[in-house]
Amino acid sequence: MTNKLFHSGYVAIVGRPNTGKSTLVNALVREKISIVTSKPQTTRHRILGVLTGDDYQVMLVDTPGIHAGSRKLINKTMNRAAVGSLTDADLVLFMVEATGWTKADDYVLERLGSVRCPCVLVPNKVDLVKPKSALLPFLESSSRRHDFADIVPISAAREKNLDRLLEIVLSSLPKGDMLFPADARTDRNAEFRIAEIVREKLMEALYQEVPYGLAVEVAQLQNRGDLTLVEVTIWVDQESHCGIVVGNGGANLKRIGTAARKDLEAVFNNRFHLQTRVKSRKNWSDNARALQQLGYEIR
Repeated sequence: MTNKLFHSGYVAIVGRPNTGKSTLVNALVREKISIVTSKPQTTRHRILGVLTGDDYQVMLVDTPGIHAGSRKLINKTMNRAAVGSLTDADLVLFMVEATGWTKADDYVLERLGSVRCPCVLVPNKVDLVKPKSALLPFLESSSRRHDFADIVPISAAREKNLDRLLEIVLSSLPKGDMLFPADARTDRNAEFRIAEIVREKLMEALYQEVPYGLAVEVAQLQNRGDLTLVEVTIWVDQESHCGIVVGNGGANLKRIGTAARKDLEAVFNNRFHLQTRVKSRKNWSDNARALQQLGYEIR
């Protein structure tokens, strides 16, 4: 596209884990691009959500939550993916929770110190602020922490004030060509999205440390008209976790598979037949070769 009035650009959405970055991307694109759970560090990859209008295209970069304190290779990889997204960004949305600033937010803010593009502070979950009168002092104190281009309080889950946020995003886009087809919603293929939806259901169903030692790999994918056949392998990093994932008589795996299938059919508008198997690979999350096989970018 050569229309000189067309605008396009990359908007990196960063923050500590569990601030609602993925929820925001899904709400703006109006499609399930990234999985969402109540557990921190659900997002492990850099994922694009593509929003296209008559005269603009926004590449919303959903990133893993930036965090300190873990020495595992997967955590280092997640942090690099998040911080790396800042390099080519035309705008940064720094998400925090409107209920209060934390030391983890300070850690992220330090990473933003060398960013040259504008940075907008986005306090999320304003619906949880009680009393409501506490919001204004929070916004005032937050504004003194950095030279933010703007501050836009929102509720991504309830889609409050997203119109205002989108206005600011669009006003920050440089002139540029359309980089993705007009009907594109993400840069990720079907295999990736299927694996992520299955992992989402696993994380929702399981507890304690088990969800963080899980990975999902699509072993086989076949499209047969209105039916998609999928075989997935669920990797755990401890042999003892296999039984927890499967459950008594396979009850857990059956329930997880049913929930995943329903979501897959809604996202892809097609019938799905899903087969799952569970395997263990000790400490896969700290193994560079294993991470590469599972689609992580090791640098």
